[in-house]
Amino acid sequence: MIIVSAGLFKDCGSSIVGAGLGDTLAYHHTYKINQVSFSSSIPSSSYCRATLSITMEEAKQTFDVDKAAVLVKELRKAFTSGKTKSYEWRMSQLESISKMIDEKEKEIIEALHKDLSKPELEAFVSEISMTKSSCKLALKELKHWMMPKKVETSMATYPSSAEIVSEPLGVVLVISTWNFPFLLSLDPVIGAIAAGNAVVLKPSEIAPATSSLLSRLLVEYADESAIRVVEGAVVETSALLEQKWDKIFFTGGARVGHIVMTAAAKHLTPVTLELGGKCPVLVDSNVDLQVTARRIVAGKWACNNGQACIGVDYIITTKDFATKLIGALRSVLEECFGKDPMESKDRSRIVNSFHFMRLVNLLDEDKVSDKIVVGGQRDRSQLQIAPTILLDVPEDSLIMQEEIFGPLLPIMTVEKLEDAFDMINRKPKALAAYLFSDDEQIKRKFVQNVSAGGIAINDTILQLAVPTLPFGGVGESGMGSYHGKFSFDAFSHNKAVLYRSFAGESPTRYPPYTPGKQKQMKALISGDVFNIMLALLGWFKN
Repeated sequence: MIIVSAGLFKDCGSSIVGAGLGDTLAYHHTYKINQVSFSSSIPSSSYCRATLSITMEEAKQTFDVDKAAVLVKELRKAFTSGKTKSYEWRMSQLESISKMIDEKEKEIIEALHKDLSKPELEAFVSEISMTKSSCKLALKELKHWMMPKKVETSMATYPSSAEIVSEPLGVVLVISTWNFPFLLSLDPVIGAIAAGNAVVLKPSEIAPATSSLLSRLLVEYADESAIRVVEGAVVETSALLEQKWDKIFFTGGARVGHIVMTAAAKHLTPVTLELGGKCPVLVDSNVDLQVTARRIVAGKWACNNGQACIGVDYIITTKDFATKLIGALRSVLEECFGKDPMESKDRSRIVNSFHFMRLVNLLDEDKVSDKIVVGGQRDRSQLQIAPTILLDVPEDSLIMQEEIFGPLLPIMTVEKLEDAFDMINRKPKALAAYLFSDDEQIKRKFVQNVSAGGIAINDTILQLAVPTLPFGGVGESGMGSYHGKFSFDAFSHNKAVLYRSFAGESPTRYPPYTPGKQKQMKALISGDVFNIMLALLGWFKN
């Protein structure tokens, strides 16, 4: 994801920088976390006008390191009491969140519209419904997930039994992001609660309406002694990262991911990083063209207007097929968003003016601007860019070097489809990769040779909706995974437990190691059946 919003860098959508479209602000700020400094210079041409005044009352209310320490201490007290570990507590909190989603659906949709102009149906399907599904699955399966798992033991421990016990990690921090601000905040929180943890949620300040709503609703519906929300930006997130957590779960961009890992390393805190990357789509010429075009449009422009970490970033197809594919995409775009897509109410807007200008800069680069074959219109006042397709932009252009995270779609052409594998593998590993083909050999080769967080064949983004599949990145697209049982596991420790009685004591394991004992021990280790039987007879005699 090209998201730098987790309260660690100033962005024109953040509550620190403020609102507006002025061009008068230029400043420099250094962030210091765990004795590591990070500098950020903010040019006036790219960022919003800020209000630099702050009252003494506001200053006193700042969530600083000391307040963060008190918060963690309170939550650790709640966790240590054992309340969050019980099945009853976990179920009650999950039921309350499910109830909250049902009762506050209208307010959630309104907040998402304020933050991103998300169409109501898209908000329901991609955020409300998916969050509710995660909650329902956890409620249904929690008893099974919590149950210790019996495992086999070896002859070396005979007689014995063993099991794996899932235990909560403790007090965990979830840092969310702005593009799906409801789903990506509560989905990991549901996993943390199901696993029996106390949890702090830091929603993104770049989606302020949703952040405020989550803060208010979780106080109303959740157990505040063990589940808290901290709103804010740079100061608040930095204060939180100074603390010792038992797990940090971060969704955002690689740049802030580095900072989260640096902060976590001080305390040897484990992390899950859900990042992003340039998700490729490889299109063969033997496909159902209409279905392919619709599914690509669904995975690009109908998915938060391209602002999705698993959304389509670029397409690779053959030179001979490119014209047909562009024609089909143009036709489907008109079918979905009308002759003038800038007037469509079925697309989210760009989140803020900083990201709008970032996308415009990608589009207006000298060697890119003349490659537009569809779209290209933009309206800064409405933070809208039309669905835009570009053909054969230079591979070294910015639009092919960084994650686009918006409604721009380059199509790259190759002589033969197999050449596309080299182009994909030259780039860092993406969070998702997609193939459209009816060729079984190409499908197998794609799965075997393209490394990505997840893969979908003949569709886009739907792998996200399968709770039995892990969702997570690899390499620069992230580490760790969640969804379904994987969310429970992400916030649990699998504790190994071996049970033995006082019977079956063998002298073989204790000094002095006589030749006979050595022979028996080697037999146990090597699996020599005859000598194992002799060893067992020796155990039973003792």
